[in-house]
Amino acid sequence: MPTQKTAAKARVRRTSLPPLDPLRYAPSAQRPVRAKARVLEHDVDIQAHQHAWGQLAFSISGAVRVNTAHATYLVPPARAVWIAPTIVHAVTAVERADLRTVYLHQAPSDGPVWQGCRVIEVTPLLRELVMQLAISPDAAEDPRREQCIASLVLDELRRAKSLRLGVDLPQDKRLRRLCEAMLDEPGRHADLDGWAAEVGASARTVSRLFRDELGSSYAQWRSQVLLARALTLAARKMPMSLIAHELGYASASAFTAMVTRTVGMPPSRFFALA
Repeated sequence: MPTQKTAAKARVRRTSLPPLDPLRYAPSAQRPVRAKARVLEHDVDIQAHQHAWGQLAFSISGAVRVNTAHATYLVPPARAVWIAPTIVHAVTAVERADLRTVYLHQAPSDGPVWQGCRVIEVTPLLRELVMQLAISPDAAEDPRREQCIASLVLDELRRAKSLRLGVDLPQDKRLRRLCEAMLDEPGRHADLDGWAAEVGASARTVSRLFRDELGSSYAQWRSQVLLARALTLAARKMPMSLIAHELGYASASAFTAMVTRTVGMPPSRFFALA
């Protein structure tokens, strides 16, 4: 069984990189929607940073995790994270990822849903539009075409379906350490006692911290973590029975019950676009 020391060594081996020339891709009134492509290897992190503009991040292949001060979002293909202006965020490659980032001069529309972070579905049309927009990031070879694509991107974002995904993160240092360890390796311990021992606390104390810091039980929070991990595995076209086994469930039916209870639909529907 991995120890804290082993996990720490694994984290040290990761490579932390700065953002890729943020101002080079800055949107403006003349070019309100910009896009860039970047391939991240599985052992790479993009350091915490912020922008004066809104941002949409998703991967064409592979999976990334977008971290903010208060939540983390595991993003497989067909899902994207909207990050409002000035929100500090970092990106971690869970596996080798072909990343696309869209920068917007203004939010797609008014309203509170665009003032924070949220997960949306990426339609095939939105995916292709962004891929086209990212081909020529430096200069608009055909300004009229770029304007048309940008207009369609904004329209697709206005229509995009929000998903109740994302995992809240606590501010308490002990609980934060436990939560981040569980995100990295959710199957390392079978129950709360094991995780609590790892951070030097009792299971009762950790349970109280979950309620006080996150307003949920350990079991509810863990379900969100497993659901996010399952999305990544489903994106690799892994059979449901293998996903259930990978996540520590005794049977596919037990896993199906968890997904249905958490998101209100069976895995066959929820993972259809993964």
